[in-house]
Amino acid sequence: MLIDTHCHLDASEFDSDRDAVMQAAREVGLSGMIVPAVAKDNFAAVRDCCMRYPECFPAYGLHPLFLDQASEGGLGLLRGWLERELSSHLPPLAVGEIGLDFYVPGFDSNRQELFFVEQLRIARDLDLPVLLHVRRALDQVLKCLRRTGVRGGIAHAFNGSRQQADDFIRLGFKLGFGGAMTFPGSTRIRQLAATLPIEVIVLETDAPDIPPFWLNGGRNTPAELFRVASILAELRGISIAELIAATSANALSLFPFPLTDSTGNKQHLMAQ
Repeated sequence: MLIDTHCHLDASEFDSDRDAVMQAAREVGLSGMIVPAVAKDNFAAVRDCCMRYPECFPAYGLHPLFLDQASEGGLGLLRGWLERELSSHLPPLAVGEIGLDFYVPGFDSNRQELFFVEQLRIARDLDLPVLLHVRRALDQVLKCLRRTGVRGGIAHAFNGSRQQADDFIRLGFKLGFGGAMTFPGSTRIRQLAATLPIEVIVLETDAPDIPPFWLNGGRNTPAELFRVASILAELRGISIAELIAATSANALSLFPFPLTDSTGNKQHLMAQ
């Protein structure tokens, strides 16, 4: 089984061919996918997308780069949405995508941190893991995690130091690796991917974003995950089968959700 732990399949970039994108992903062995929301305006789109495709499961959160669309009242809306959806037939697997982003010019760090900490509290209260956006803000994210405390989750698109990686691991987090790792010049990320304990690594595409090097900046899709996994297996000196089995088990240890078998039927799988 192959699991994409972070894919924005609801994005407008897939509006013209979403069915074909999912079929291509199935053909490379994709069995499960987490589709994280980024703003209240796409909560329903994420849910509808996950209802349409049996491989897909939702997460809901307020992304730091979309806070211009949010008011503090949006935090109450998020909590209410999560509470309702947890009792539905398609419950959210996580709170996300949430976090901090100190890369884009003009960011308001205080506003970002307010929303991030409040969403961590929601996740803690509902006993849900989190999907973290951590761009140029790793130490600040770690500070908020230590102060608030959640049950773990994934540091999405991890691009930090080994010490920062170890800090996330101690807090119960897995680290997401995807397209950035495929570039031969990304020596730090590739070194981490090759040497971190295999038990803490999960695969992701972040499609349609963070395309691997062979797409030359074009639209990323979940079907690229198998080739991403192949590169990671090569970096670690193990077979692709071993790599996929290990990273899938890691994802299932956080998110015990039903995956589809080769006939499209769901079977409940979780790491023991």
